[in-house]
Amino acid sequence: MGRSARAPGRPARAARRRPAPDVRRHAITLVLLAFAPPLLLLLSASLRPPGLPPPAAGGLWPEHLSAESYRRAVELGGLGRAALNSLLVCAVAVPVSVLVAAAAGFAMTRLPRRGARLLVLLSLVALMVPGTALLVPRFALYRALHLTDTLVPLMLPALIATSPLYPLVYWVALRGVPADLYDAARLAGLGPVRTWWSVALPAVRPVTIALATFTFVLTWSNVLDPLLYVYDRDRATLPLALRSLATLDPTDHPVFLAGAVLATAPAVAAFALAQWLMRTRYGSPERTPR
Repeated sequence: MGRSARAPGRPARAARRRPAPDVRRHAITLVLLAFAPPLLLLLSASLRPPGLPPPAAGGLWPEHLSAESYRRAVELGGLGRAALNSLLVCAVAVPVSVLVAAAAGFAMTRLPRRGARLLVLLSLVALMVPGTALLVPRFALYRALHLTDTLVPLMLPALIATSPLYPLVYWVALRGVPADLYDAARLAGLGPVRTWWSVALPAVRPVTIALATFTFVLTWSNVLDPLLYVYDRDRATLPLALRSLATLDPTDHPVFLAGAVLATAPAVAAFALAQWLMRTRYGSPERTPR
């Protein structure tokens, strides 16, 4: 009788909890609606014919759509070559940064508690150091190594995982991996490297996707480092080429905004791809079986 008396209460409690996913969905929709207008304004202004002034109130969407601004942006700003340079930098920096961060985070989980705490403290101290404080030492080092005016200085930060935060994120995630998996790998004769690659990394794939996305966006949109280390136009990255495009004719807003759309689209696509992978490969909280 006791079980039958409690059983009807469970669906009622579950029913009361069901609106929570809807609330989250509505909250996400509101956030998207807040960020959508600037993107729509950017897109609509880039589709105006070149040479036109910014649209007045009430005429946000052009009457005659034109892709001429995109063609002129690519030709005048050299955005095609710059995009290839940015892709090359990201193709090297993103995987190296993720692998270094994952290896460092895994190594921290293998350390004694006192050693791990010390590394966490050092990482937090490194996070507090302003990036601008390292510009002069880094420039002097790259210049002494004859690496200026190349793409190498844009890739080298990946050797330290781009940010001290990334190893900490992996450390927290890998601490949640069940110890039984590591014990099974040890019994199977796997060494530390094989255990890291075959056991630890597959267990934290969502973290890898998230950090890879953030690293790509940060590397793709980096304008300060190319401005300091790259001088030849043929080696310019896309943000640097976009900055040069803005100085050619500051009054030609459609051309500059067309270049901004081309520079923004890959970052938006990266976030969309990461979201799709999260939902299709690993599901969402609403889809988890009861």
